[in-house]
Amino acid sequence: MAEKAVKRRRKSLIRMAVAEGSFDLVFFITVTLLLVIGLVMLFSASYPYALQKYKNSTHFFYRQLIFAVMGFVIMIVLSRVRFEYFRLAALIGFFMSLFLLVLVLFTPAVKEGHHRWLTIPGLSGFTIQPSEIAKLGLIMFCAWQFDKNYKKINSKELIKAPFAHSLNRITNGRIRITESFASLVLYGGIILVFAVLVFLENHLSGTILMLCIGLIMLYLGGFDRRWFIAGFLLVAFVVAVFVMFPSLRPNILQEYMTERIVAWLDKDFEPTGARWQVHQALYAIGSGGFFGAGLGNSKQKYMYVSEPQNDMIFSIVCEELGFVGAVIILFLFAVLVWRGVVIGLKSKSRFGALLSMGIVFQVGLQTVLNIAVATDSIPNTGISLPFFSYGGSSLLILLAEMGMILSVSRYTSLKKNN
Repeated sequence: MAEKAVKRRRKSLIRMAVAEGSFDLVFFITVTLLLVIGLVMLFSASYPYALQKYKNSTHFFYRQLIFAVMGFVIMIVLSRVRFEYFRLAALIGFFMSLFLLVLVLFTPAVKEGHHRWLTIPGLSGFTIQPSEIAKLGLIMFCAWQFDKNYKKINSKELIKAPFAHSLNRITNGRIRITESFASLVLYGGIILVFAVLVFLENHLSGTILMLCIGLIMLYLGGFDRRWFIAGFLLVAFVVAVFVMFPSLRPNILQEYMTERIVAWLDKDFEPTGARWQVHQALYAIGSGGFFGAGLGNSKQKYMYVSEPQNDMIFSIVCEELGFVGAVIILFLFAVLVWRGVVIGLKSKSRFGALLSMGIVFQVGLQTVLNIAVATDSIPNTGISLPFFSYGGSSLLILLAEMGMILSVSRYTSLKKNN
C-alpha cells in the first residue's frame, strides 16, 4: 500500500510539473527558421576555414549541428515544464553563475590567452563559457526577485534602519532612503558584481551585455524611471569625455581593447592590423548588393574575414544573400522579440512576463550590437550573433531560453481559451 501511495504521489508531482495548453506557434516557427538558416549559413561561412585548419570542411557545422539537435530537444522539454518551476531554478542558477564566473578566473587560459572558457573533463575539446550561463542566471534571478519584492520596489516608505530616519529628519525630508531606492542599490550592486567578474575574464562584449541586461531587468522590474534617465546621462557624459579626451581614459582596458577603440575612431588606423577584420567585413557587406552573390559564393570567407563562422558571420550573410536576405533575417529577429514581448505582456504571472521579456530583449540587444560591429557602427567588441555564430554552449543556453518562453506562452494560450 505504501509503495502504491508513493507511486501515486510521484505521478501527481509529475502532472503538476507538466505544462498544459498549446505554446505560441509563431514564436516556435520563428525560432526554428532562425536555427535552420543559422546552421546553413554557418556551414557556408565556415567550410573554407575548417578545411584549411582541420582538413574537414564540415568540422564546425557538424559540431554545431550536434548542439542544435541537443538544444532543440532541451527547448521542447523545457516548453513542457510549468514556467513557475523555473523560480526554483533561479536561486540555483544565480549561485552557479557566480561560482563559474569566479572559477574560470583561476583556470588556465583556453583560447587566445583569455580566461573565458572552462574545459569539461572527459570531453575533449568541449568548453563552456560561464558568461553565457551567467546571462540567463541573472535574468532568472532578477525576474524571481522583482516579482517577489514588487511592493518594496514601488514603496516610497523609508527603510527601517535608524540612520535613514535620522537623515530624513536632519535634511527636512530632502534626502529619503526609501525601500525602492535601497532595492535599486542592492540589485544594482549584484548586477555590477556580475559585470566586473566578466570584465576580469578580458571579455569586454560580455561585460557590456551583462550591464545592459541588468539595466533592462531593472527597468522592467518597475523601478523609478527617473533613475534610469539620470544614469543614462551620466554614462553618456563619461563615455563622451573619454572619447574626446583620450588622455583621461582610465588605464583599466587591455591593450587589445584599446587598439579596437582607437581603430574605430581612426578609420585609417593600421588597415592590416586592428581594422583588418572590419575592413574585410564591410567589403563583404558592400559586395553583396541587393540579391547577393548566392549561397556558398562568398569570396571574403576565403581567409579575408578571419574565422568567419564567429562574430563576423553577418558580413558573409550579406555577401551571399544580399540586402534582401539580410532584411529577411532581421525581420525574423524582430518577430522573435515582438512575439516574446507579447507573450510576456499576456502572461498570467509577473515572473513569467519578466522572464520572457528579459530573454528576448537580451537576444535582440545582442543581435543589434553584433550587426553594429559588422557595419563599423561601434568598436569591435567580439559579440556573437544568436543562432548564427559558432558556439555549442551558447546555442544550448539560447535554445533553453527559447524553451522557457514557450513554457510561458502556454499559459497565455490557456488564458485566451478560458
